[in-house]
Amino acid sequence: MPSQGPTQDKVEKREVIAMHPSESGMQVGRALLHALHNAGISVLYQDRQMETVWARNMNAPWASDTADGKDLLSPAQAERIRAAKLKVIESGNPDQLELSIPGHQGVRWFQLWIDADRGEAGDVLGVVTTMVETTEQKRREQTLKTLLREVSHRSKNLLAIIQSVATQTGRYTETLGEFLARFRGRLQSLASSQDLVTSSNWRGAALHELVSGQVGRYSSDLAQSLRFAGENPYLNPNAALHIGLAMHELAVNSVSYGALSRPNGHVEVRAKLEAEDGTLPNLLLTWTEAVGDAQRNEKRFGSVALERVVPMSLNGSATLEIGRDRMEYRLTVPHGNFETD
Repeated sequence: MPSQGPTQDKVEKREVIAMHPSESGMQVGRALLHALHNAGISVLYQDRQMETVWARNMNAPWASDTADGKDLLSPAQAERIRAAKLKVIESGNPDQLELSIPGHQGVRWFQLWIDADRGEAGDVLGVVTTMVETTEQKRREQTLKTLLREVSHRSKNLLAIIQSVATQTGRYTETLGEFLARFRGRLQSLASSQDLVTSSNWRGAALHELVSGQVGRYSSDLAQSLRFAGENPYLNPNAALHIGLAMHELAVNSVSYGALSRPNGHVEVRAKLEAEDGTLPNLLLTWTEAVGDAQRNEKRFGSVALERVVPMSLNGSATLEIGRDRMEYRLTVPHGNFETD
C-alpha cells in the first residue's frame, strides 16, 4: 500500500502521559506542580476572552501584585504580551517573546511561550502562556561575549609582539639557523609568560613567579642561580609578557657570557616600589650580575629589547650598564602596569 504523501492533513501531535494503574490524576498534578516550582516556571491559562482560568507558580512580575504593590511590567510590555496572546487565539499558531524588566538588582530577562489550547474539534479554547526567567543565562552569555572580546584583544596584542620580535630578531642575525634558534627561544619565553597570564584568567602574573620561570628555563638549580629580593607586585598581562621577554634576554645573555655561564654563578633581581610627591609608586626592577672579559658589548636585539622595546611598551624607562666586571639593568615600570596588595 503506498504511503501517504505531504498532502495528508496535518495531525497535531499531543504528548501522551502513560499512567500506572495505581496512579491518579491528582498525584500527577502534584508532581507537575513540584516540577514547575523547582524549575522556576510560571504557567497561565486564559480563555478566548483573556479571562484567567487557572495559574500556577505565578511569582513577580507575573503575579498581579508584587511586594511593594506595584506591577513590574510596563504598560508597553503588558500590551505587547496581550497582543501576542490575541494573535495566537485568532490564528492558532504559537508565538514566543523575550522581555527585559529593570529591577532593583539589575535587569531581569524572561522568555515567554504562548500556545493555543485546542479542543477535540480543533477549535481554539484558550491560550497557555509559559514564562521562564533566563537572567542567569543572559548574564553568562554577556560574560562570554566580554571574555571573547578580551581574548581577541589580547591575541592581537600578542601577535603584534611576536611580529616585532621576529622583525628585530631578523635584523640582528646573519644566518637562518641563528635566526631560528633565537626566535624559538623568544617564542618559548612569550609562551611561558602567557601560560601564567591564562592560568590567572587573564589577570596577569606575579613578578617573582615570572622571573623564576624565565631564569629557571636556563638553570638546573634555581635556588643557586637566582637571588630575588623585594616586592612581588602582580603584573597586568601586557607587563607580564614584556617583562618576561626582558628576563629572557637577560637570562640568555647571562648563560652565554655572564654569571650563569660559570659554575656557582648567580644573578640578583631586586624589586622596589618608589613613589614621588605622593603619587602612586612605580616599580624599580634591577638585574645585577658579575661579568667577565668575555662579555660582548656590541648592540643586538637583546640590548634593543631591554633599552627600547620593553620600556616603551610599558611607558617606562630603562638603562643597561655593562662594566668590566659587572652588569646592571634597571627598568622603571609605571604603576598602571601592576597591582599591589
